[in-house]
Amino acid sequence: MSALRCSSCFASPVGVAVRQPLARGGARGGSLAAVGAVGAPGKLSGGRFWAREQLRISRVRAAGEAEARTASEAEAKAEGAEDGGDGPSKSLIQMTNFSERYAKNTGTYFCSDPGVTAVVIKGLAEHKDTLGAPLCPCRHYEDKEAEVAQGFWNCPCVPMRERKECHCMLFLTEDNPFRGDEQTIDPNEVQSLTEEAKGAL
Repeated sequence: MSALRCSSCFASPVGVAVRQPLARGGARGGSLAAVGAVGAPGKLSGGRFWAREQLRISRVRAAGEAEARTASEAEAKAEGAEDGGDGPSKSLIQMTNFSERYAKNTGTYFCSDPGVTAVVIKGLAEHKDTLGAPLCPCRHYEDKEAEVAQGFWNCPCVPMRERKECHCMLFLTEDNPFRGDEQTIDPNEVQSLTEEAKGAL
């Protein structure tokens, strides 16, 4: 808004025409200090202007923070659904993918009984969640954290890497009588088979 200018008006710093106050005796005039007190920021109209600006900025900031919280909550909800919903957990999918790649890279195969494969992969996934590493689930440990730190039985374990010996029967060589023909398995099948095995106990 452009300020109106005349002999009796001046433009305030906020762009509003403010009439000069009456000087003593009725004539218009007055000192610049008196005039500045009307339009200067932090005083009267200027103070109200900055108060409105601060309120507007506060509202914008609050809206941005609310949007960020909403996005964060949505992401957490999605992750929770992925890990705790009806489908396979993230770690189960990761360990299934790892098992498939490792079988192909080493020329080994899964067991002819897919239930065995599923239980082992599930155990690896649970150890990855609780211990931070896929510790072999087919052994008894006095101290699992110490075993993880040592690394000997973290899948693929040292016997498997050195001699292709997997006593979990997850990775079986061609001459093993229990090997199947598959090097792939669906994470959903892993989950359903482990749930069936749990229900049978």
